[in-house]
Amino acid sequence: MSRDSISELLLAWYETHRRDLPWRQTRDPYRIWISEVILQQTRVAQGLAYYLRFTERFPDVKALAEADIDEVLKYWQGLGYYSRARSLHTAAREIMDRFGGRFPERYEEVRSLKGVGDYTAAAVCSIAYGQPYATVDGNVYRVLSRVFDLDLPIDTTEGRKQFAALANELLDRTEPGRYNQAIMELGALQCLPRHPDCRQCPLAERCLAWAAGSDRVEKLPVKAPKKAVRPRYFHYFRVHCAGQTLLARREKKDIWQNLYEFPLIETEAPVTYEQLREGEAYGALFAGSEERVLRITDMPPHVLSHQVIHARFYEVEVPGFTAAMASYLQIGEASLGDYAVSRLIDAYLQRDQTPRLPFPEGPGGH
Repeated sequence: MSRDSISELLLAWYETHRRDLPWRQTRDPYRIWISEVILQQTRVAQGLAYYLRFTERFPDVKALAEADIDEVLKYWQGLGYYSRARSLHTAAREIMDRFGGRFPERYEEVRSLKGVGDYTAAAVCSIAYGQPYATVDGNVYRVLSRVFDLDLPIDTTEGRKQFAALANELLDRTEPGRYNQAIMELGALQCLPRHPDCRQCPLAERCLAWAAGSDRVEKLPVKAPKKAVRPRYFHYFRVHCAGQTLLARREKKDIWQNLYEFPLIETEAPVTYEQLREGEAYGALFAGSEERVLRITDMPPHVLSHQVIHARFYEVEVPGFTAAMASYLQIGEASLGDYAVSRLIDAYLQRDQTPRLPFPEGPGGH
């Protein structure tokens, strides 16, 4: 299969069908970097608004590096995968310290930045600098696996290695940036995960999977068997006291690091309120207080990569904060929106707060 013919077909298709997106109107490596990080695990329709808001507030490396991490996370709130925002912030400071505030140009230097992997480095270097590095994201895996009818799992070391080699072999070295964007755009608009419009695809006559039948197309790409999903049971307490409430910052290396949350008790299994109340953690938090539960809200399961969070929120009123509550950040209720929180807590705050179940009867288990 001719590498040149694939490139010509892709570039011609891209010229006609590409979406008009702001990061395609610039060669600024900083803005291209921001767009690529935002669009990891995020659809363009959602990521566009975040990109515009983020780059308006942090228009260059210096602005991002000098910002407080809490503000960066607040601007990221709702995108999820908060480690991306933390890495962006760290990398911006690395650019200021190591490269004098100038975005590096060499692939190895871009790749050395916090949170920058092979894909992001290739995207920045090819699009901003015209360097011959092939990008391999989910869209590219899908296109290549179908065009060449490859059933090698894309999430294994060997699979990633072979697909990277193939992508590099096909790369148009005269226009690497446009070629990379073209093949990714084809995967995003044409070579869809489900029900792709193969008859209108510019690569249809060269696609081995399409030649084998539409059923074969939908079976590709292939992934290795998934890991078991671990359930977790979170009990959050939104404590009210004289117009104030409590927050804590997640410091441990776990999900949602550096984000804020209400006091949390995690249990190993579903429990009723009565069982929770008898536990040591509950007793320590509310020791010496006559708490009054105003409402209890069960949230839909919150699905993460390898975890499912089953969350219940207890809205509680106390006459005064207990000794155990002194370790929490005490803030005015009106300023709650100033703090970066997880998508789960944001969803709880946004939803109707009408009690789901009356108290004192309390809920059953999750």
